[in-house]
Amino acid sequence: MTVQAYKATRKYETFSYLPQLTPDQVRRQIAYAISQGWNPSVEHTERGVNSISNFWYMWKLPLFGEQSIDAVLAEIEACHREFPDHMVRFIAYDNYTQSQGLAFVVYR
Repeated sequence: MTVQAYKATRKYETFSYLPQLTPDQVRRQIAYAISQGWNPSVEHTERGVNSISNFWYMWKLPLFGEQSIDAVLAEIEACHREFPDHMVRFIAYDNYTQSQGLAFVVYR
């Protein structure tokens, strides 16, 4: 059995092996993170760099306790408007495990 590498585009996280998420799918992922009690956050980095090993810049501090999906989406959009050439990702931090509960790139 031969394993083939995905050569077409860079892969930055688990969801990047899937087709680009639709706005509704992004919204549902954020809703899931909020329903788990995780704290949303937005980060960005330059395109064309290996984002796995390089630094992602925080857009703002994590949105501790944020319950509004629309508020999170507004921050993602504001980050994308400010840095249109950057990749933007959503992260949800789990206070209990003190780790990321969910992370995916919204704008590749």
